[in-house]
Amino acid sequence: MSLTLTQRLSLVFAVLLLVCCGTSAWMQVRSNHMHELEVVQGLSRDLAQHIARDTVLMDRNGPMPNAVHELFSQLMLVNPSVEVYLLDTGGRIVGSAAPEGRIRRERVDLAPIQRLLKGESLPILGDDPRSVDGSKVFSAAPLRVNGQPAGYLYVVLLSEEHDRFAERGATSAALNTALLSIGLVALLCLIAGLTAFALITRPLRRLTEKVSQFDINGVPPAPPTSPEQVEKAASHDEIAVLDAAFRQMQARLGEQWRSLTRQDQERRELVANISHDLRTPLASLHGYLETLSLKDATLSPADRRRYLGIALDQSRKVGGLAQSLLELVRLEHGFVQPVLERFSLTDLVQDIFQKFELSAEARQIELKATFAPNVVVACADLGLIERVLTNLFDNALRHTPQGGEIELSLRPQGAFIEVTVSDTGPGIAPELREGLFLRPFNIGGARRDGGLGLRIVHRILQLHGREIELIDMPGRGATFRFSLPVDEQTAEQCVVRSMTINSMGK
Repeated sequence: MSLTLTQRLSLVFAVLLLVCCGTSAWMQVRSNHMHELEVVQGLSRDLAQHIARDTVLMDRNGPMPNAVHELFSQLMLVNPSVEVYLLDTGGRIVGSAAPEGRIRRERVDLAPIQRLLKGESLPILGDDPRSVDGSKVFSAAPLRVNGQPAGYLYVVLLSEEHDRFAERGATSAALNTALLSIGLVALLCLIAGLTAFALITRPLRRLTEKVSQFDINGVPPAPPTSPEQVEKAASHDEIAVLDAAFRQMQARLGEQWRSLTRQDQERRELVANISHDLRTPLASLHGYLETLSLKDATLSPADRRRYLGIALDQSRKVGGLAQSLLELVRLEHGFVQPVLERFSLTDLVQDIFQKFELSAEARQIELKATFAPNVVVACADLGLIERVLTNLFDNALRHTPQGGEIELSLRPQGAFIEVTVSDTGPGIAPELREGLFLRPFNIGGARRDGGLGLRIVHRILQLHGREIELIDMPGRGATFRFSLPVDEQTAEQCVVRSMTINSMGK
C-alpha cells in the first residue's frame, strides 16, 4: 500500500524519535550509573587507607590469615556492599573472606590501583575478583612491613549483594518510571510532529489538488493508459501525483502549442493560396476593363459584349471566392452552430440534382442517385448539409470530363445514413491526399479550384461530430464518403463530442 508524503514523513519522524528517545534513555541511564559509581568511589576512596592504618594484616612472614579473615568477615557483615581482598605486590589475591569457589581470578590488575593512588579523576574501575571479565569501583591502599612494600588492601565497593538488590529494584519502579516517561515524551513529540507535518504539507496538498484538477479547457483528464500512468494514478504520494499532473499539463500544453503552430502554418498557407487564387481573376478583370476603357471607341458591339461577359465572369469568381472565405472564417471561429432538425435526405438530394441539372446537361454529365429501400430521415442542420452536397457536386462537375457520371448513394448504417458522392474524373493522387480537407490542392501541376469548398465541407461535418473521407472505388475517380445520424439523441451526442474535441484543440 502506498503512503502519502505526510504519512511517510510521519513514519520517518516516529522512527527517528524512537531512536533518539532510546539513545537518550540509554545515555541517561549510563550517565546516572557513572555518576553513582563516582559518588560511591569518592565517598569511600580512603576506606582502604583507614583499614590499613588501624589494622595489622601482614607481618614479616606475610599475611596473617586469622586476622585477615576475622576483619574481612566483620567488615562485610557491617557493610554488605563491600568486598575486601588482600593482594601481594604482584596483584595476586592472597587473602579474602569470599566463600569457597567464588573467586574467579587469581590476580588483580595493578594499573587501576596505581591510577587511584595517584589521584586521577573518578570513577576508576578495577578488576572484580568474583567475575571473569567484570570491573567495579574500588578503594585501595598499599601495605608496608618494616617500611618495605608488602602488598595492597583491595576493597570492592559494590559487592554481589549490591548488584542483586540493584537488579531487583531496576525491574520494578525505576524501570517502569523511566519507560513511562520516555513513552510520554515520545507521544507528545509525535503528536507535535504530526501536527507540524500536516500544517507544513497543507500548501503542497492544495497545490497538488489544483494541478491535478487543472485543465486549460476544463475538460476532464483522460484515463491513464500506460503502466507508469496507472501506477501514478493509484499512488497517494503528493509528489508523485503532482509530478503526474505536471507531466499531463506539460503534454497538453505541448499538444496545444503544436496545434497552434500547425493552425498558424495552415492560415499562412491559406492566405497565400487565397492571394494566388485572387490574383488571376483580378488581373484578368483589370485587363479587360482597361481594354474597354482604352479601346471603347474602336471596339465593335460584339467585342464589347464579349469583354464585358469575361469581366463579369471574373468578377463572379472573385465574389464567390470571397464569399467562401467569409463562410469558412465564420465556421472555423464558432460563429455558426448547427441547428438540428429531422429532414428527408432523399428530398434534399432531389433538390441538389435540380440545382445542377442544367450544368450537367450542358457538359453531357449524367447525375445518378442510388437509394437503399429503407433509407429514413436524417437529423442535422438542413442548410449546412445542403452546403456540403452543393460543394461536393460543384467540385465533381468541375473535374468530371464530358460524358462522365456523378453518382450519389444513400445506405443505412445502424444509427447513421452513409452518404457517398463519386465521379468519373481523374481522381486525386495519393501524394496529394495528406491535408486534403485543410488546404487547396493541385492536380497534374495545375491548381485545383474548390479547395476552400472541401475545407468548408470538412468543417461543417466537424460541427456535426462527423468526418468526411476520400476512399478508393474501382472504376471511379474521386469518391467522398460521410455519414449523418438518423435520430436526435445520436445527433446531439455527436455535436457535444465535436464541441469537446474542438475546445481541446484550441
